[in-house]
Amino acid sequence: MFSWCYHHHENTDQRHYIHTDLAIGLEVMITAHSLIKRYGSITAVDNLTFEVPPGSVTGFLGPNGSGKSTTMRMIMGLDYPDSGSALIGGKTYHDLSWPLREVGGLLEAKAFHPGRTARNHLRWLALTNDIPISRVDEVLEQVGLTSVANKRAGNFSLGMGQRLGIAATLLGDPGVLLFDEPVNGLDPEGIRWVRNFLRSLAAEGRTVFVSSHLISEMALTADRLVVIGRGRLIAETTVDDFVARAGRGTIKLVTPDISEFTASLTGAGATVLAQKDGSLTVGGLAAPQIGDLASSKGYRIHELTPIAASLEDAFMELTQDEVEYRPSMMAGGTSSGGKD
Repeated sequence: MFSWCYHHHENTDQRHYIHTDLAIGLEVMITAHSLIKRYGSITAVDNLTFEVPPGSVTGFLGPNGSGKSTTMRMIMGLDYPDSGSALIGGKTYHDLSWPLREVGGLLEAKAFHPGRTARNHLRWLALTNDIPISRVDEVLEQVGLTSVANKRAGNFSLGMGQRLGIAATLLGDPGVLLFDEPVNGLDPEGIRWVRNFLRSLAAEGRTVFVSSHLISEMALTADRLVVIGRGRLIAETTVDDFVARAGRGTIKLVTPDISEFTASLTGAGATVLAQKDGSLTVGGLAAPQIGDLASSKGYRIHELTPIAASLEDAFMELTQDEVEYRPSMMAGGTSSGGKD
């Protein structure tokens, strides 16, 4: 991974940058410790503690109103916690010497002056942060906006605005990157590009923290998860461990002895659901237990395949009691007017 480093020579006013490798063992970690944030009588973030290590993509998940955006704003110094701390490499955002070269954050789409061109928006950021102007065209190329660099950003679509926001986060080549809904408004090609790009940034040793409502996308992008509900921590673990924790794994069973096998499985405490293709979906028993039962009874097995729960299944199960805005569904699937 590379980072821009500023050097000032004594007895001269000369300023220049050198592109240097960061030390391999350097850890730039995001740490939240006992974070609390209240807005009047509402506690948006409630004693929240977690870590975001370098070298992996950490997904930040939670239902609407769970406190994700508030937490990210506190990390970026845009909101102040009532108590606790949000640190980047052991420092608050405001204590960083050159924030844009240490942390890049995309927390709001179209966070730019609509009258400026894409290139001039990035040039303004570069000049105010002593970043080489050459970086502007580099990041425009990275996000695919070179052909529209001289167009006013106010005329950009939501997806193009997202790309410009991503370019701004990359401008200082920071080691820490935060993204709130980075694929919002992007087409399928753009979504795939963001997914691969985030993973490549983490592979370089950067710290990548991504909030998203697209659970299926997080399943393809994230290595780790921080999951919150009503401002409180629900889980901080790997994606695989989070899915396993849901405990919804089932077994696909294919057998010619359907009736007899079903009766024995039910008698052993399993749940059995017949599928249209003739297979059985078995819950409540592990594959070795089903195999042992078949052996003892003389049943034939043509297929015995574990079916893991999806990340969406796990998320819905483990956050079902933390949903603040839940519509009330009437017959026919229409809402009866629950909170939006």
